[in-house]
Amino acid sequence: MNRLSLNQITTKRWSLPEAVRGCADQGVEWIGLWRDKIAEVGAAETARLLAEHGVRASSVCRGGFFTGVTPEGAEVDGVAGTREAIDETATVGADTLVLVVGGIAGGDLAASRQRVADAVGELAPYAAQRGVRLALEPLHPMQCAERSVLSTLDQALEIAQEHPSGAVGVIVDEFHVWWDPRIEESIAKAADRIAGFHVCDQQVPITDGLMARSLPGTGPIDHRRLRSCVEAAGYDGPIEVEVFDADLWQQPGDEVLRQVIAAYEEHVAPR
Repeated sequence: MNRLSLNQITTKRWSLPEAVRGCADQGVEWIGLWRDKIAEVGAAETARLLAEHGVRASSVCRGGFFTGVTPEGAEVDGVAGTREAIDETATVGADTLVLVVGGIAGGDLAASRQRVADAVGELAPYAAQRGVRLALEPLHPMQCAERSVLSTLDQALEIAQEHPSGAVGVIVDEFHVWWDPRIEESIAKAADRIAGFHVCDQQVPITDGLMARSLPGTGPIDHRRLRSCVEAAGYDGPIEVEVFDADLWQQPGDEVLRQVIAAYEEHVAPR
């Protein structure tokens, strides 16, 4: 339990104060924060709430969209937005900023990936000055067009390895990488680059590429095998349960968190 982190999206109905209090009440020591929830109360108040309740931020989600392409179709300045996200992450006391890098720009996949590499190179020194580690999160290939031109852990590592490991790392998110036939080898290669481990299960069949993430134990993913891989690579940090499930989101937050704890203990934590 001392490694379990509630990713805020899992209890979407909860405000940030409710989520922090809920974690404290149920003995969850970590929380993965989302910037829209931070914005509701402000970064300084977020830091105060975390300190008051003895809950630590395992990560902040998210920066990125360096290609300028978002799911909503709007052009964005990913570098400027991520600089703001770095400042927020430092203020709330987290040391990891999750990056979702953006979809394909201009129909050119290779050029889009180069834009990501260039943006990380520009931002990494600033993040390091603020004590924040940039964490590239590869997403499932079905999200390549609109969300992330990084689809495998190897692709994320190729960019991360251009920088000190303490400045740029990667996120291992089960939903996005469990299918990869090279995943065990890629995790081993990541070693001290692993900045976070996110767990959930995949709904079967997938009817929505985003809303297809369920609680651990409800689908095909072997959570203990993947956990053992990241631990063998040297990662011993928080394990975030991150679920996108419309039905789960309709339930009261305290009940959802109880289900998260039960699923984590039964299917993820060491026996």
